[in-house]
Amino acid sequence: MKRSLLIIGAGGHGKVVAEVARDCGYEEIAFMDDNSEEAIGKISEMEKFSSLYKEAFVAIGNNQVRGEILAQLKTAGYEIPILIHPSAYISRTAKIQSGTVVEPKAIVNTNAEISEGCIISVGAIVDHDTKLETCVHVNAGAIVKAGTTVKQFQKIDAGEVEQ
Repeated sequence: MKRSLLIIGAGGHGKVVAEVARDCGYEEIAFMDDNSEEAIGKISEMEKFSSLYKEAFVAIGNNQVRGEILAQLKTAGYEIPILIHPSAYISRTAKIQSGTVVEPKAIVNTNAEISEGCIISVGAIVDHDTKLETCVHVNAGAIVKAGTTVKQFQKIDAGEVEQ
């Protein structure tokens, strides 16, 4: 059986998520987006597709909006995967919740706790004993130093160090 995934958001982040999903073994990927010609429908129509797609993933960069749509997907009965690129390093003691994407070359170190709906972008480092609350975005090359808690919906911008 083909693994298929419905991705909410067909912008730049959605395209990155689609590539990570393909590298994780998803063979069929469809998008829902209000502003994309390649989308199979609008975001407000996501419930109609729950019989066609068992799994769905929110690929919208706005942290607050991502959290809202993640809740809607759960209510609609979708399974929400965790997407981890094969080139990322994930400690065996790290805990990662659903709806999170870990992009290529990112690091999630010992005892890190990653809540649902997070984005850990390409080359980002989430060091040991850290906690990312719901829908945090650690952008490309950013570093979350050991023992840090990042509050929900916060964004650590590209190249920043959070302590």
